[in-house]
Amino acid sequence: MRILVIEDNQTTREYLQKALQEQGYEVDLADNGQDGLFLALEGKYQLILLDRMLPKLDGLTVLSTLRKAGKETPVLILSALDSVSERVKGLREGGDDYLIKPFALSELLVRIEILIQRKGNTSQQLTSTLQVADLKMDLLSHKAFRGGNELTLQPKEFKLLRYLMEHSGQVVSRSMLFEAVWDYQFDPQTNVIDVHMARLRKKVELDGVTPLLETVRGIGYRMVENG
Repeated sequence: MRILVIEDNQTTREYLQKALQEQGYEVDLADNGQDGLFLALEGKYQLILLDRMLPKLDGLTVLSTLRKAGKETPVLILSALDSVSERVKGLREGGDDYLIKPFALSELLVRIEILIQRKGNTSQQLTSTLQVADLKMDLLSHKAFRGGNELTLQPKEFKLLRYLMEHSGQVVSRSMLFEAVWDYQFDPQTNVIDVHMARLRKKVELDGVTPLLETVRGIGYRMVENG
């Protein structure tokens, strides 16, 4: 899962890079609007973190150019400009969210998770089936199959598996899973995710089949196409 950070302040840029990489994201960097726009147009990103005041091209110009080019990548604007009019301006130009500097890292990470999750859910609205390797899910009949055999899943297990399949190949954190499946704030002290993942693994990864669910230590989980 890749994030583009367009930020001219070196300290902030390196801080964001380190924090995001610790969460399992791949991070590309640009220190000016011109280079940032090029990367945003040419690369495939799940999210863009965009500073408002940039050299060469300001943040709003970068944003409006992206939208005019048909790029729908979620953009989270980071800015010290905290007036209501500035926030409205950023959102009207096509920003998906606006976070005022200085910000708390925990809030930034939650906003990133929500935007990526929202985009992932939207992209799946046009299909009624999901498939990863020989694991298939029918969203209309609410059934899942592995190698042609139907899996007996509880409602939470079905939602959990669906989210992992929708984000196949991506590392998803426990907080992302908690918000998507349980719809309320993640408590880092709870082991409910690990308990449900253990149950889900027993049903999806039967003896003799290729494992598809991978634990990413200290972060969360990932569904892998090739096991």
